[in-house]
Amino acid sequence: MKTDFNFSNLLGTVYRKGNLVYTDDGNTLLSPVGNRVTVFDLVNNKSHTLPFAHRTNIARIALHPQGQLLLTIDEQGHAILSHFTRRVVLYHFSLKGAVSALVFSPNGRFFAVALGRKIEVWKTPSTPGSTEGDEEGAGLEFAPFVRYRTYVGHHDTAQNIEWSSDGRFFLSASKDLTARIWSLDPEEGFTPTVLAGHRTAVHAAWFSYDQETIYTISKDGALFQWRYLPPPDVDPDALTADDERWRIDERHYFFQDHAQLTTAAFHASSKLLVTGFSNGIFMLHELPSFSEIHKLSISSSTIDTVSVNKSGEWLAFGSSAQGQLLVWEWQSESYILKQQGHFDNLNALTYSPSGDRIITCADDGKIKVWDAASGFCVVTFTEHTSGVTACEFARRGNVLFTASLDGSVRAFDLIRYRCFRTFTAPKRLSFSSIAVDPSGEVVAAGSLDDFDVHIWSVQTGQLLDTLSGHEGPISSLSFAPNGGTLISGSWDRTVRLWSIFQRTQTSEPLQLQADILAVVVRPDSKQIAVSTLDGQLTFWSLTSGSQESGLDGRRDASGGRKATDRRLAANVAGTKSFNTIAYSADGTVLLASGNSKYICLYAVETGVLLRKFTVSVNLSLDGTQEFLNSKLLTEAGPQALLDQSGEASDLEDRIDTTLPGSKRGDAGTRKAAPEVRVPSVAFSSTGRAFCAASTEGLLIYSLDSTVTFDPFDLDIDVTPASTLETLQQGKWLQALIMAFRLSAPKLLRQVYISIAVTDIDLVVRDAPVVYLEPLLRFVAVEADTSPHFQLNLIWIEALLRLHGRVLKERQGEFAEVVRLVQRAVGRLQGEIMRMTERNERTVEFLLAQPKAGAEAQVKAIGNGHVETNGHANGGADTHGSDDEMSDGSGEAEWIGLD
Repeated sequence: MKTDFNFSNLLGTVYRKGNLVYTDDGNTLLSPVGNRVTVFDLVNNKSHTLPFAHRTNIARIALHPQGQLLLTIDEQGHAILSHFTRRVVLYHFSLKGAVSALVFSPNGRFFAVALGRKIEVWKTPSTPGSTEGDEEGAGLEFAPFVRYRTYVGHHDTAQNIEWSSDGRFFLSASKDLTARIWSLDPEEGFTPTVLAGHRTAVHAAWFSYDQETIYTISKDGALFQWRYLPPPDVDPDALTADDERWRIDERHYFFQDHAQLTTAAFHASSKLLVTGFSNGIFMLHELPSFSEIHKLSISSSTIDTVSVNKSGEWLAFGSSAQGQLLVWEWQSESYILKQQGHFDNLNALTYSPSGDRIITCADDGKIKVWDAASGFCVVTFTEHTSGVTACEFARRGNVLFTASLDGSVRAFDLIRYRCFRTFTAPKRLSFSSIAVDPSGEVVAAGSLDDFDVHIWSVQTGQLLDTLSGHEGPISSLSFAPNGGTLISGSWDRTVRLWSIFQRTQTSEPLQLQADILAVVVRPDSKQIAVSTLDGQLTFWSLTSGSQESGLDGRRDASGGRKATDRRLAANVAGTKSFNTIAYSADGTVLLASGNSKYICLYAVETGVLLRKFTVSVNLSLDGTQEFLNSKLLTEAGPQALLDQSGEASDLEDRIDTTLPGSKRGDAGTRKAAPEVRVPSVAFSSTGRAFCAASTEGLLIYSLDSTVTFDPFDLDIDVTPASTLETLQQGKWLQALIMAFRLSAPKLLRQVYISIAVTDIDLVVRDAPVVYLEPLLRFVAVEADTSPHFQLNLIWIEALLRLHGRVLKERQGEFAEVVRLVQRAVGRLQGEIMRMTERNERTVEFLLAQPKAGAEAQVKAIGNGHVETNGHANGGADTHGSDDEMSDGSGEAEWIGLD
């Protein structure tokens, strides 16, 4: 099995902290998620996470007006300039301080950044190889970041920067109760202006669309409108040019009881002001009249940031306390995007049997179903009243089982999205492990509060049996895939094999040297893997009950030093074991992870460590460093344990903390940073990807599914031009092989579509076996993405019919690609069935109409006004062209199943 897995996507969380940014077309939203950036395509309903990562959480992001350069800055002031469309890092740079505001100038030549009390303007680095901008800045630069000018004048942190439309001036709002007007370059007759009058910190300041008015808004909800006016009580004839200055023209106030303004945004062209408050309410006003348009509550917690797209139609809100990200269209009052991640630690995850869904459960009591292709949360179950500790799919049917600390095991129907069964024990227990029989008729659960294994019938919901025998809490449960044996692991250092379907329920104990943490069965039901507290991984034969092999994983599992550790990372006891393990689909490799930042991939047969994945390099999490920096050790303890934010900061003026033992703020507030850990890992059914539940979210690692470029397989005659020439000559197979050799997706798709349908059988029959795997993979991807589903089904049918013997004989080699084909066929089947049901209802409706009305409806159908054939993508109906829907004779062409 291939082991070159690479980071693919980040799910499980959609927003952490920082600002939200729209692309220039307004169709894509960028959201900082920890130390990474996730991109949400709001039109195509897809998301992806950029591959680069910062060393700490991202504080500010800014996108170049042309949409190519993305600048991200973390909490420590480290900046990464990346090419947004190509997803590659261009430059690294450090601003040597915490950044509170970041924005590009309208022409993109500069960007302004707020570093505490000062504001710095930097020249925008040019894209390598580009010819845009200044000649001296084009191409690759040795020192791309050049400071243009520094502006000093504020007495406290600057919170917001806003450029004028011509880029000559910019506004800054500060915590020192003032806003200031600055000029980029020295202007004749202009001096930096101070706008003072607010009673609390000024949150933001903006120019109006005509640049004649300035709006400032403060934390207490006061909005001031400034104009360049003369003194109000002076005779106009006695005025001079020096008498005119920026003055407050109008004052407006937001009356929100016990709520403070936390974020605001102004769209100058539409004169729309959006404000968010600490109680989860946001308001829309039209300026300068200050007329209220909307007042809605979208969350029970603070709205941290708001952003408006260029057209002013879509509003994006982010709330870090609940991990919420919302995109709202205010004119139609509808949600474009409504996503919420887990706001507590992830505990377990599982793949659906088809591999297109990922289920996660967490301490917040929620169960979320994520679409692996789009990256969006499909549904959230909130039936559990406490933390959900385990989840598992039934192998047959779309049924999900979960175990929770609230003392219940629940079964969810993932077709109707409802909980249809609840299982409980005679006494109150907190269930921590679960196992489902392959037939889906029996579910077993174990608890850390009891030493028994409880078994229920899924059909009736009744407790069938209680298996006694363990002398310690149950830590792990697993059914053999053949359904004959239940394996349980316990803290009593034994693994027991239960034959629960036989007349005499006997258990065979396997003795180990330490407490059992995890037990998993190989997919062929011949071997089990056991992880113990001493860091050992042992492999046992399920039939004979004897140990086959073992390996020591203590050195591989340990890693990462916490701020409170007094020992080196290699000597910390808590990270020297694996809490979760998972077999691959073919059973050749084993994934293992625990309370450290590493995921280990082992070869089962040899016990060799194949690869070690580092989950996170985020220093905002505790346990990501191998060595601690002595410079961060203060008199009050490690700097990481000091609260440096808010009014209760440990670094504030310690007037009231002179007495020994006295503390500032609430003693119950959380001071420690979250620790990096990986509580669960799982392989997808296709074997092309695996996911890991970590502190940062749900990480997905996948293999590169594109065709590998092989230069030794090329000759001088294989070019795109020669391939198209061969295609025009009707040499289908030769053109197809040439396209595979060039590894050009667009060219390959053109050849694939151009092959005559009547010749597909001949092409598939004569195709070399070496091209069978890439051809199957390509057809599966096409069937999953393109609208030509009849053509794709003809190709799939021909491949399976003519090469079925090879696929059967070499099923281990072709297992993953066959699963991809199976998933694509299943999706097509569902779409066709939905289409035929819609057509059937339409026919029934037409038959029920009066004769005159029916003739008009049939005539409308002949003109192509009624949906006949469409390809559903993500649940949305896409209508074909008139040529596809009508044969031109005025009769509707109904495409469906007989």
